[in-house]
Amino acid sequence: MNFQQLRAVRETVRQGFNLTLVADALHTSQPGISRQLKELEEELGFELFIRSGRRLLGLTPPGETVLPIIERMLQEAENLKSAGADFSQSDRGLLTVAATHTQARYALPSAVRDFRDTHPQVSFHMQQGSAGQIAQWVLEGQADLGIATEALAGYPGLVTLPCYRWTHEVVVPLGHPLAREVAAGQQLTLHRLAQFPLVTYETGYTGRSHIDEAFGREGLEVDVVLSAMDADVIKTYVELGIGVGVIASMAFDAQRDTQLAALDARHLFAPNTTRVAIKRGAYLRGYVFDFIRTFAPTLTRELVDRALASPAGETFEP
Repeated sequence: MNFQQLRAVRETVRQGFNLTLVADALHTSQPGISRQLKELEEELGFELFIRSGRRLLGLTPPGETVLPIIERMLQEAENLKSAGADFSQSDRGLLTVAATHTQARYALPSAVRDFRDTHPQVSFHMQQGSAGQIAQWVLEGQADLGIATEALAGYPGLVTLPCYRWTHEVVVPLGHPLAREVAAGQQLTLHRLAQFPLVTYETGYTGRSHIDEAFGREGLEVDVVLSAMDADVIKTYVELGIGVGVIASMAFDAQRDTQLAALDARHLFAPNTTRVAIKRGAYLRGYVFDFIRTFAPTLTRELVDRALASPAGETFEP
């Protein structure tokens, strides 16, 4: 038994039992992958995969039983490498953070700058995607940390910790009827907002669920004429008069967004919590803890360690 065989099993499951994709991912040949899988099955004494000719269709019941063991063995091997690097080169390495566009564009820049000032020999790599993609990247070890608002807490294999809370704002072109009404002292309501076409985030991004829930509770049908993952895109189309925008409050910059007016919407939509996600069981190098603390000062190393030790599936609240 060797780690190449174990990696072949893990990647086979990840790639939907398509050995061509497995071979590409592991930079080897398809016959080589098939041989590694068969050799491991022969050593274990049972078949891991359901087969139809040369095709793999899924895991056998014994395969489903041993897959978590294989995952743990490979995770501990990665932990051993990380621990060795931490002790031999504690001040240098690579930090990969996966985040949504809003977090990468508006929340992370100052933290990255401050972290780079104190850790100049750590290379920083940022990946952007949806909350689902971010969770998968962290679970598969492609990212050290994930930062997002939507959905991260729903993965038992992740430890998620709250970083900060934020609200939404409504943005409209200067002189828009809603801006005039608010300036005259009228309170913005969901019923009034629903009378205009909306431009906001795609489902699964940046608190969109709270926007939909708010209108749903009032029984209001909303015409979302354009959705995007990027607040800058949303603001561009609002400036063109396509509709009224609903964006994260952090995404409005009065000095840059001079053609728009921002209307407070915290009374309309529930507040959102941005979370940082860590793979359960992963070894975190010292500078990873340092970055977490830089981004969210309340998350001390002691708190992160406590969260990592919490039961699987539990949402940790400091």
